[in-house]
Amino acid sequence: MSTNPKKLRTYREVNGSLHATLRDVAELAGVSTKTVSRVVNHQGEIRDVTRERVQAAIEQLGYRPNVLARSLIHQRSNTLAVVAWGIDYFGPSRTVVGIEQQAHELGYSLFLNLVSQPDDGKREHVLDTLIAYRVDGIIWAVPEVGDNRVWLKSSHLEQLPPIVFLSMEAQPGLAVVAVDNRNGAKQATQHLIDQGRRKIGIITGPLAWWEARERYAGWQETLQQAGLVPASSLVVEGEWSASSGEKGLYTLLAQEPGLDAVFASSDQIALGALGTAHRLGRRIPQDLAIVGFDNIPESACFWPPLTTVYQQLVDVGRIAVQTLQKMIEARRQNEAPVETPITMIEPELIVRASSSQS
Repeated sequence: MSTNPKKLRTYREVNGSLHATLRDVAELAGVSTKTVSRVVNHQGEIRDVTRERVQAAIEQLGYRPNVLARSLIHQRSNTLAVVAWGIDYFGPSRTVVGIEQQAHELGYSLFLNLVSQPDDGKREHVLDTLIAYRVDGIIWAVPEVGDNRVWLKSSHLEQLPPIVFLSMEAQPGLAVVAVDNRNGAKQATQHLIDQGRRKIGIITGPLAWWEARERYAGWQETLQQAGLVPASSLVVEGEWSASSGEKGLYTLLAQEPGLDAVFASSDQIALGALGTAHRLGRRIPQDLAIVGFDNIPESACFWPPLTTVYQQLVDVGRIAVQTLQKMIEARRQNEAPVETPITMIEPELIVRASSSQS
């Protein structure tokens, strides 16, 4: 059954847009606004002929539900906020991809708030903005660096929307989703020990970062468990860059001429270390084995291909959204979570030619 095209032309001419309302659809279909609402929301019993008439009016008017109005009625925005840093880098960008995928599957929109530095101190302004937008929940995807989590001790989190934190040390009462960086470093270091290496150095990321400290701790503990000494001469603190790896290997070799392996705390650091090794004529892996951390897409194309630790970063993002949804629903139902959700995701060692001759 068709609707009146003359009414459609009149609506467009008078309103000058296609932002039709429920009332416009009801007028064109010759039914009540309540009937249109029931059709749109799939509620109640509607005669087929009436449903067809309403659907035809919706199509002709190009009607779309007013999400903002619906959120005001139901006291929910169906929007999740993501506070993030560094999405131009591989790791953070993969996490955001996972967040977006899972949010889309669950019917949420995302409100992305980027901070310029992990410790830029604009936390209050960011939270005020998110509260003003009435977001249902927050994913705090800024890594733990220095004292940029100290605000949690004085904040009344129960007055904020539910929050899931990423890339930080677990704390009582907080929902945290993170990669087990310490375990990843242990896998990398144990692999080098299993290859017969005994002078295993490390080029860390900046140790103000929780992730860098965890990787350093994993290296240190694994050497100690194997009866090897994690001497200070085997340690160089770096940044997350290739240039840092390049300089770091020169420093390690000067401190430990007998160095036979390096655990680089990122694939970019490993790339720089590989370049230095080639320039110095050190054969990889015969003279010097190198393992990275991240499994960036290019790591398989380094020369030689890089052994590395694969972080399940898309899974981090997806699990963060799943965790947050459960927290949102628990609060909406006035239910307290049985326990604070803390999820540590185990990474996987990917063995390639930079550390193994087999």
